Amino acid sequence: MTADIIITEFLDKDAERFLTNKTSVFRDDQLAFDPDRLCSVVSAARALIIRNRTIIDTKLLDAAPHLAVIGRLGVGLDNIDMAACQKRQITVIPAIGANSDSVAEYVITAMLVMMRPVWNATTAMIDGTFPRQLMGQGCEIGGKVLAVIGYGGIGRNVARRASAMGMQVMAYDPAFQPQAGLDVIAASLPECLAAADAISLHMPLTDDTRHMINAETISQMKTGAVLINTARGGMIDHVALANSLRSGDLGGAAIDVFTDEPPAQDALAIFRGLDNIWLTPHIAGVTQEATKRVSWMTVEAVAKHLCLE
Repeated sequence: MTADIIITEFLDKDAERFLTNKTSVFRDDQLAFDPDRLCSVVSAARALIIRNRTIIDTKLLDAAPHLAVIGRLGVGLDNIDMAACQKRQITVIPAIGANSDSVAEYVITAMLVMMRPVWNATTAMIDGTFPRQLMGQGCEIGGKVLAVIGYGGIGRNVARRASAMGMQVMAYDPAFQPQAGLDVIAASLPECLAAADAISLHMPLTDDTRHMINAETISQMKTGAVLINTARGGMIDHVALANSLRSGDLGGAAIDVFTDEPPAQDALAIFRGLDNIWLTPHIAGVTQEATKRVSWMTVEAVAKHLCLE
């Protein structure tokens, strides 16, 4: 099977139809998990549309001599060999900003869940207990300090919502730029970790950010602080995280991203028995609305690049 555009992961059906009305399209959501088969179908393709599970490496690029553009249904680019794309003059177009609202809402939800952990009360209630005193120890987020680690579009969106809910917001970002109407304190990473009641990660995964949250940096955090990661799984040493959750040094964590996705079952065994961890399958930026925005932003950009409009 060959086509002008290959789609390897899910997107909005209407957005897909927009492309099929203009050129030949082949979509198979399992291609992301079968790189050999993907290589076998890209020989004529001028465009690829992918999410984060499709690996774009030199082997794939060599199999796609006509490839001109890659539409990324999201913003992370660590699954794409950008240097190889640049060498081949292949344009990579991420859907910047399209899922920002969804991720920001997830972060706020996660803070509320971790600071007022009543979400797991149902089982206890059904089993006949009434843990009112235990679960009445939660906190309000108003007046608390949020540290946003990475102050790009999503980080600013989180900061805006948290500020509106009465939180004091600090941000660490080497390229920090203040935003009009938003009172955010620029600070160093150690300053953020030491002051924050909640920490939300929004940095790209690089050699410098890999395992930036580890036993040493966790030791700099407030006792009882909560940690939220919607960025990339490789930013956190999960063994150190599990140890700190188990000891009570950290109050809770919400983890939406993992080094390998889906993670091996034994990779998550370190969290077994903990009631202060919330694990979700990389869905912070995936809502009905965000899927439409991401899909349409991507297909329209790809169509424009291929002069299909």
